[in-house]
Amino acid sequence: MSNKVEGLHHLAIATANIKVQIEFFTDKLGMELVALYWMHAAKDTWHGFLRLNDESSVAFVQHPKIAQIPAQFGVTHAGHPTAISAGGTMQHLALKVKSRSELLAMRDRLRSKGVPVLGPVDHGFCESIYFAGPEGLSLELACSDAAIDPGSWIDPDVVARAGISAEELERYKRPARYEDQGGAVAQPDASAPGPHMTNYPQGVYEKLIALSDQAIWDASEAEPPVSKKQ
Repeated sequence: MSNKVEGLHHLAIATANIKVQIEFFTDKLGMELVALYWMHAAKDTWHGFLRLNDESSVAFVQHPKIAQIPAQFGVTHAGHPTAISAGGTMQHLALKVKSRSELLAMRDRLRSKGVPVLGPVDHGFCESIYFAGPEGLSLELACSDAAIDPGSWIDPDVVARAGISAEELERYKRPARYEDQGGAVAQPDASAPGPHMTNYPQGVYEKLIALSDQAIWDASEAEPPVSKKQ
């Protein structure tokens, strides 16, 4: 086993209007809607998935209260790819295309539908175009000819300014292999260093992580909302 993360399964983005997002990502970017259902274990919440490939999706989450939460550029949203937003928020989302010709074709598609697009811009390890999505999303499409070369793209000045030592840098570049324990590691409790999930009602998180793994599994909702006729 590789014992490491190997790709993006889905990125979930909050929305006050999932139809608007679905319309944009299908019409402007040609992505396919593959799932739209009541989000599991989330009251009054819809979950929608737009296909990138068989293993990866962009997902949206809609709840009635999301419309009541104010968006603030420079805090909740960056607004464009070089602007800032609060720590832990998505600064921008870059999606992959295969080649520069496809990048230009996508620029044509977006512009033909009234979406202003900047680029391509040559970043050395990729070429990119930039544009906006609904609800202040900051979006990018990019293509690369080869993998990023760490020897060329890890800047010693930035490493030093980030407070990263030479030993830490080597560990970040080549993380130690983890020996698989077959799922036998016990759940840490709420006093563990974490990070911990937040924004649960008081006491709920502690109760959840105290449940057995089997209890969590048994609470799964695995049946699709639409039954296939035999």
